[in-house]
Amino acid sequence: MEHVCDGGRVGEFSLKFLGTGTSVGVPVIGCGCAVCRSGNPKNNRTRASVVVTAGEYSLLVDTGPDLRAQALREGLTQVDAVLYTHAHMDHVVGFDDLRAFCWRRTQPLPIHASKATLEDLKRMFAWAFAPENRYPGYVKPAGVVIDGPFHYGDLRVTPLPVEHGSVDTMGFLFEYPKAKSMAYIPDVKVIPPSTVALMKGVDVLIVDALRNEPHPTHFSVGEALHVAEETEASEVWLTHLGHENDHDHLSAVIPDHVKVAWDGLELR
Repeated sequence: MEHVCDGGRVGEFSLKFLGTGTSVGVPVIGCGCAVCRSGNPKNNRTRASVVVTAGEYSLLVDTGPDLRAQALREGLTQVDAVLYTHAHMDHVVGFDDLRAFCWRRTQPLPIHASKATLEDLKRMFAWAFAPENRYPGYVKPAGVVIDGPFHYGDLRVTPLPVEHGSVDTMGFLFEYPKAKSMAYIPDVKVIPPSTVALMKGVDVLIVDALRNEPHPTHFSVGEALHVAEETEASEVWLTHLGHENDHDHLSAVIPDHVKVAWDGLELR
């Protein structure tokens, strides 16, 4: 499989899974279950994140605690903007590792998030957003409130508001000329009808599928399959997977157009 290491070439569109795991990753610390002891590398899951490459732009979605290792593993050297789904720890605490993507920039790094998520980021990483943050080695963020669709070159990004417990959360719909549309929703329990409508007929749906059993704030595998039917997505990838999901076993019991994502997988 080809890998995008330098932000891609003009005209290309791809989405790479930096991580496909839940908040504690897989293997889980102290767990001796079959999945955590598995020799299958596709059962090794770092915290959920993707990078989208569209022409000359590379957009990172979330900065989890594994960002440094993920970037080194995939040769990621360029990030032109960061999109945040929400401010849970497993999606934000790699924030400081963004400094490596600011060293080559003369302008602040755009940080796109909902108003509530941006306020959380400013509280958690106040030093970065402070006016006195002038040292060239630090992260230089430029907060941008997401209030509707926005563009990077020919890439259109549409926010997808969803319910994930009591936290303000969103996914993203990526549309690029002459390419398949992709919707990415890593943390979700309820998708409102208005958001389902935005995704109707999407080519590729990437969605939370924590485990088989119900969970109070995450989709089960069954709930993920249900929303796949609702959106009429022609291709579905399951992500944000817990250690209850063995890659090969889950792959064998889901419909043919539904696949189990793994760290390092790239969709072009």
